[in-house]
Amino acid sequence: MSTRRGTDAFSFQVMLGLCALWGMQQVAIKLAAHDVAPILQAALRSGVAALLVGLLMTWRGGWEGLRQGTLRGGLLAGVLFSAEFLLIALALTYTSAGHVAVFLYTAPVFSALGLHLLLPGERLRPLQWLGIAVCFGGIALAFIGGASHTQLDARTLLGDALAVGAGLAWGLTTVVVRGSRLSEAPPSLTLFYQLALCFVLLMGVALATGQTEHVTLTPIAVGSVLFQGIGISFASYLAWFWLLRRYLASNLAVFSFMTPLFGVSMGVLILNEPLTTSFVAGAALVLAGIGLVSGEAWLRRRLGTAPT
Repeated sequence: MSTRRGTDAFSFQVMLGLCALWGMQQVAIKLAAHDVAPILQAALRSGVAALLVGLLMTWRGGWEGLRQGTLRGGLLAGVLFSAEFLLIALALTYTSAGHVAVFLYTAPVFSALGLHLLLPGERLRPLQWLGIAVCFGGIALAFIGGASHTQLDARTLLGDALAVGAGLAWGLTTVVVRGSRLSEAPPSLTLFYQLALCFVLLMGVALATGQTEHVTLTPIAVGSVLFQGIGISFASYLAWFWLLRRYLASNLAVFSFMTPLFGVSMGVLILNEPLTTSFVAGAALVLAGIGLVSGEAWLRRRLGTAPT
């Protein structure tokens, strides 16, 4: 196995593009929400991506992981992945895409807490505990700043809470992958489990709630689903896994904090979403806290305090 190296100019450029794509995801869902309901969008994009990943695995012969006891972990990861996107879809009906982009990326904090309890080698260090405190302090401030101080918007608060729930589901998905046989399985198999089950479960929700009866195939709607399915769920995730095989994960995680910044910026520029001073301050604390949790090893290396 080749040694993973530190990030360089090429990896930074790739991560910049990936973060821009990921930050655009919530904006794309909300942009097409009048034509295709967000839950149905999540189902369709997962179906498109699952088909592409399945074809890629067939071409490369990547189905051997099915015989390695991965089914149980794969199903659980798929349920949590489905819950994540169900909560994202619901959150976007109540709050802004920018808010969802920030609160969704609390996932590393939740995964760090879960892995701390599950795996002895993943114990949190003092700097990471500080990051968790800063992150949740930022969430509290951002919740309060989600509307005017004179009249809190209950819908916005509900949407923000659902977005945090989506971050929790994403974090728990990481815990399941790391704590099960999926940790030794090909990344494409793990991704297939998640996408296929998400398609089945969310399509069931969409059918049960009548969302399939109210679809308008506008260019924006079709473009949104294809962008999410091909550009994000298929191409960008494979590019991310490719980077993880070649570069240190902790270094890449630091760059990934650009995603909420892109999400907020695009929400303002494309959807004309408003920003409040309190939300911006709270979001900055959330990102700082996530940075301390996920980038702690990188920070210690930069400061020269990492063990040799």
